[in-house]
Amino acid sequence: MVLDPRALIPNAVDRQGLSPTALAYVGDAVYELYMRTYYLMPPKRSQLYHQAVVQQVRAERQAQHLQTLIPYLNAQELEIVRRGRNSVHRSPRRLDPQTYQAATSLETLIGYLYLSDLSRLHQLLETLNLND
Repeated sequence: MVLDPRALIPNAVDRQGLSPTALAYVGDAVYELYMRTYYLMPPKRSQLYHQAVVQQVRAERQAQHLQTLIPYLNAQELEIVRRGRNSVHRSPRRLDPQTYQAATSLETLIGYLYLSDLSRLHQLLETLNLND
């Protein structure tokens, strides 16, 4: 039996009414789970899994991934990215604001697509080059 991830989303969730911050919160978890799953094969020691995933979930790498996806996004998705970028008011000291905004924008997009269009999310994630 395969579990449909949409079954995990409560029916009461107003997908259109969620703030960019809420979408980024969900998107962060979905993105990390995708990366963890991606690096499961071939089997490795857990420290190597962790290192590979951490390299992908860093804000700098997320910002690069967003740039990779921009040419593939439709108008609605670009609007979600814009909303995610504009929702950032402070960034961690170690990051420049543009990098943090781009990373948050990616997480917002992933959260939005996870809640609204899983096939589109999968299609976009598969365009990322995770081996470099």
